[in-house]
Amino acid sequence: MKRPRRNFYGRLKGKSLKASQKGYLDEDLDALSPGPVSWEANPQRRPLDLAALFDGKPVWLEVGFGGGEHLVHQAARNPRVGLIGAEPYINGVAMLLGKIRRAGVTNLAVHPGDVRDLFDVLPDGSIDRAFLLYPDPWPKTRHHRRRFVTPEHLEPLARVLKPGAIFRVATDIEDYVRQTLEQVPRHGFEWLAERPADWREPWDDWLSTRYEQKALREGRRPHYLTFRKL
Repeated sequence: MKRPRRNFYGRLKGKSLKASQKGYLDEDLDALSPGPVSWEANPQRRPLDLAALFDGKPVWLEVGFGGGEHLVHQAARNPRVGLIGAEPYINGVAMLLGKIRRAGVTNLAVHPGDVRDLFDVLPDGSIDRAFLLYPDPWPKTRHHRRRFVTPEHLEPLARVLKPGAIFRVATDIEDYVRQTLEQVPRHGFEWLAERPADWREPWDDWLSTRYEQKALREGRRPHYLTFRKL
């Protein structure tokens, strides 16, 4: 299979890692792999065996988990679910690994890279729920094509989600809300809001992230959008 040409935008690494974070990466990351995802490890793009990975549990996916607080929260709250987190920013991955150690959760897998590579090897209809929480807003108009809510990402997301699967999007950027509401329904989803509270109030199992707290401090209003895969 020919490797597609994919441009990646965004940071892969930030400030220097602490010695403890380097230890988490060296000692824990390989054991949390969902399987062969990279093109080097899986050039034939063989689908991952999620049933074996999570003992047949339903599987949820968080795209861009940031510091990992929501991912670990959901793992602890839902021990009968397997969760996969995808995040290319290695500092965020290291933060997540520290949280996993402290929480002692065991129903998590981590892909430290581009979610598009993960989409390649996720079986069709294999994901029961997906989260996109405070994604990079790419505020300049010429950069809107870099956003997650574009066909390059939404088409494979729709393919890997089961019919009836829930897709949650949280953002504090009004124009990101606009683009999300325009694009996501075009890819086989329905928006489940019936009244303003459905997008103004967080989900019952929500854990406010550090990104959300920053948005609130700066006066930006969060929006909580819930879609269902048709």
